[in-house]
Amino acid sequence: MTDQRTATAQERAAVLADALPYIREFSGRTVVVKYGGHAMDSPELAELFAQDIVLMRLVGINPVVVHGGGPQITELMQRLGKEPTFVDGRRVTDAETVDIVRMALVGKVNREVVASINQQGPYAVGLSGEDAGLITVTQRDPALGFVGDVSRIEPAILERLIGQELIPVIATVGVDEAGQAYNINADTVAGAIAEAIGAEKLVYLTDVAGVYAEWPDESTLISRTDLAGLERLLSDGKAGEGMIPKLESCAHALRNGVRRAHILDGRLPHALLLEFFTSEGIGTMVEGG
Repeated sequence: MTDQRTATAQERAAVLADALPYIREFSGRTVVVKYGGHAMDSPELAELFAQDIVLMRLVGINPVVVHGGGPQITELMQRLGKEPTFVDGRRVTDAETVDIVRMALVGKVNREVVASINQQGPYAVGLSGEDAGLITVTQRDPALGFVGDVSRIEPAILERLIGQELIPVIATVGVDEAGQAYNINADTVAGAIAEAIGAEKLVYLTDVAGVYAEWPDESTLISRTDLAGLERLLSDGKAGEGMIPKLESCAHALRNGVRRAHILDGRLPHALLLEFFTSEGIGTMVEGG
């Protein structure tokens, strides 16, 4: 039994030693993590995600968390007797719906993510795009109502929080120049924030293993590519519909200073630690040009 305990302890020590070069590489760097999908819905995975984020902070990495909450918005709408309507995959958001979006994202999901992280360490601070002028938007399409496209990110509040070794957790509600609230695609927001704060990495947690050359053929998983390869994939129309906003956001961020983007399977326990602190990595990594 003693020999077994010693072997187990040695294995754990080896894992820590192997992680050291990666800790050294990313210490002091900022990474933006888009959090969503099954990783958010599962209490077990949510707890592991919080552990990963706090551990990253403790070893000197500056994580910024951006979350959506489409299923939670839909659930609250239905509870309030309002049936969701979608056009080309985007939620039609009238005045009543945008209030529901704020309640679901800012009042519920954001508080839950913040509380989960703070259970592991008192670092998380909840924000929405309405705070300190963080996210300014323009209307995407009048037919969609209050659905916005990011026109400007004001990173000052994020930079102050990061400087205080805190973890910003951002709900993707923004405002236009007149102060009207809008719902925004969380994938797009994550990329825009990564650009604005000069993030080292942009990471998406998804419900698939990564990016596929021929979706949905899982044997065509791409483990590594570059910006040109990503743009070819988009232009060939071979990406899955749900992956397109993520890939477009990755491409834009890589063209504008972000060094690397990652699409990871958020259903895997400790997906972030596997990507950041092991030589094998997981998912798909895209390097900038």
